[in-house]
Amino acid sequence: MLAISMRFLAGRYHGNPWGRHVNEADVGWPPDAWRISRALIATWHAKLAVAAFPRERLVDLLAALASDVPVYSLPAAVHAHTRHYMPGKGAGKTSLIFDAFAQVGREAQLLVIWQQVELSAAQNELLDALLAVLGYLGRAESWVVATRLADWSGPVNCYPAESTVDPHTGEAGDLVPLWLPHTAEQYAGVRELQLAAARARAQAVALEKQAAALAAGKQAAALPPAKIPAAVRATLPADWLDALSLDTGELQAAGWSAPPAARQVYYWRPKEALGFTSARLAVAPPATQATATTARFALYGKPLPLLFDAVRVGERLRLALMGQARRLFGEDLPTCLSGHDLPAGNRHGHAFFLPEPNRAGRIDHLIVHAEAGLDVRAIAAITELAEVRSWQVGQREEGGAGRAAAEPGTWRVLLEGVGERAAFAPHSRLLGESTDWVSVTPYLHPWHLKKGFETADQLRKECRLRGISQLPLVEPIAVPTPRPLQFYRFRSKRNLSQPDRHGQMLRLRFAEPVAGPLAFGFGCHFGLGLFRAVSPEHEVRDDRHAAAANSDADHISDTGSSKPRETG
Repeated sequence: MLAISMRFLAGRYHGNPWGRHVNEADVGWPPDAWRISRALIATWHAKLAVAAFPRERLVDLLAALASDVPVYSLPAAVHAHTRHYMPGKGAGKTSLIFDAFAQVGREAQLLVIWQQVELSAAQNELLDALLAVLGYLGRAESWVVATRLADWSGPVNCYPAESTVDPHTGEAGDLVPLWLPHTAEQYAGVRELQLAAARARAQAVALEKQAAALAAGKQAAALPPAKIPAAVRATLPADWLDALSLDTGELQAAGWSAPPAARQVYYWRPKEALGFTSARLAVAPPATQATATTARFALYGKPLPLLFDAVRVGERLRLALMGQARRLFGEDLPTCLSGHDLPAGNRHGHAFFLPEPNRAGRIDHLIVHAEAGLDVRAIAAITELAEVRSWQVGQREEGGAGRAAAEPGTWRVLLEGVGERAAFAPHSRLLGESTDWVSVTPYLHPWHLKKGFETADQLRKECRLRGISQLPLVEPIAVPTPRPLQFYRFRSKRNLSQPDRHGQMLRLRFAEPVAGPLAFGFGCHFGLGLFRAVSPEHEVRDDRHAAAANSDADHISDTGSSKPRETG
């Protein structure tokens, strides 16, 4: 048995999985044997004397490690990330960069165990020398102290599996793909197959060219020997250690979707092994059924959805939470989330699913707010939520739009906290207090217009029904930026009455400060009719950023992305 202990001195492990872009903010946890083997190779090249530890000894050690599938004893870890705007080309240009990592205790030990491996004295000597100067694992920020343990016994909580359910305990977990090096013999077989496939592809291309020449009435030249592209041949070296040492950029440039010298194995990992927790907000006291009304998520992925699709994102957030609740509680769903079977006196006390935009007009946060409170089952579903799926390409939307979504995929979410609304107010202008509120998304009046019951009258009626005692002065924004017609303004649910298919951007002025979130009108539970608090210092800055976001949206539409159109 061989065991290696690792401690991350900064309390962070940075390392994105193979094939995932750094801005996807994913973390390859635990570090797989492929990464560990390559780290040992790099350390041998950079820090050990070849005379003392020749190449053959390194190959011998790596062969021993590749002969077994390791298991892990994982410490508690949290999936976290930071965001940075890095300077780009040109004045004022920046790029948003995500830095994701697993947060672990600085004294916590990650153990990698090869249960069937027994190293010789020479192999132990080399491994000890490599681990002593390893320095970091993954990215350079992941400072590590690694040691070989002469003797270890303890629980293993991450191991190869084919099901998300632990066959011994019945515990539900996650299946995560990890990469392991092929043995030298396995790689030799893979190499021969890949070279043969590359020759066949080259031969097929030559035959196609010959057929095209004959079809054009030209004299076809004799077929030359099939040549394997140089980039492919360079990434299939005959030497096993050279294959393990190839740069990731070389492999991707040659078109490899996976390293040819590695194989993928699925591991069972406890659900709490890489959990999510509050990254920015400390909500105190702890949320309870009596006090919790609000949850806020950070949304990340590339690209982020446009504010113009707010109602779609709100619907997808509700769908994701309902699915999570159904997995936890079956069909006995929390009424504060579903909005079904509510008491007769409920006046929009159940959950609002509100997208929150950044200044570039992209949705980067999601808010769940239930004025009547989030019960413990709703909080459980919120805590478990890890992703929100987008609408699908080609899916028809209600209201006659029939427009294909432009940004399909999945967005990851990170729960920042659950608690009282006031705890989030410093971080969100949707949740603050103000006498002055302006539209974020169009207000669509929920009843048909008639004399004496115009848009302003309907909005004031909604305020009365919500228990807002002071009624606002309602002012239409003469030249709104962005414009209502730029937004998608329809629900996906069929057969809903929608008196207003156009919408307006409004300003509400109250005599005394009113607390958010404020969302009124048709689709208000999903992000339509949403308002944000305004203070004097925000005015000029908001106008400038709104104009920039609107210009960017026009550019997106002109280049073929999704800009909603009037369909009524």
